[in-house]
This record gives sequence, structure tokens and C-alpha cells, in this order.
Amino acid sequence: MREIIATNKAGPPAGAYSQAVKVGNLVFTAGMGPNDPSTGKLVHADDIYKQTIRTLENLQAALEAAGTSLEHAVRCGVFIHDIGEWLTFNEAYRSFFSRFDAPPPARTTISVGGFPEGMTVEIDVIAVVPD
Repeated sequence: MREIIATNKAGPPAGAYSQAVKVGNLVFTAGMGPNDPSTGKLVHADDIYKQTIRTLENLQAALEAAGTSLEHAVRCGVFIHDIGEWLTFNEAYRSFFSRFDAPPPARTTISVGGFPEGMTVEIDVIAVVPD
């Protein structure tokens, strides 16, 4: 019943996990970061605005490979390296989601440590595949 979703249009997994898994009409993504899909390398070191946009673009690519998009996201889990950058992160997030004709999904945002050098954000998504 599980369908593993993989695309070269999103950053490649850095470990033993799938980019996304589709079960029925739901898609669950792995946590994704601001990696260039063609190289797998982190982009825009220490710039949470640009990293947020790149991360959402990676998630969009994975969701499109599963037959949906961020427009149909129902929940996002967000991890940022510094809660002091919440306003800048939120501005980028709001900007990205304003592309869609739907309200943004439910969201949890947590400040965490331990990201690789220069990484500021990681996001995972649950989305519905429309009928």
C-alpha cells in the first residue's frame, strides 16, 4: 500500500530514508533542507530567507512527483536553527505560500541545534493528493 516517491528535482536523501511516501491519498515527505537538487550541496549558507525558499521548492518537487503540491499541504513541521530568525523565516514561508489559491497548512515551528554548518532550516510536509 506504500508507494515510495523519488525525484531528482529535489535534494537527494542524505541518509537511509525516502524523499516521500504515498499512502492512499496522503503524501508524507522526509525533512528536507536547502540543497541544490543537481549537486546535493547546501545553498545560500546562513541565509534563512533564501534557504526557506529553496527548501520549499525541493518539497514542491517531491510532492509533484507524488501527484500533489504544497497547495494541498495540510501540515508542515519546521525546524529552524535560531528562533531569533523566526520573522525572516515566516516572511519567506508566507511569500512562497501566497502563490497558491489556498490558505497555508497547519504548522509547527521549533528552534533546534545541530544542523550542518550553514544550514538554517528543515521542513517536512503532509499533503493530500486531490481527486
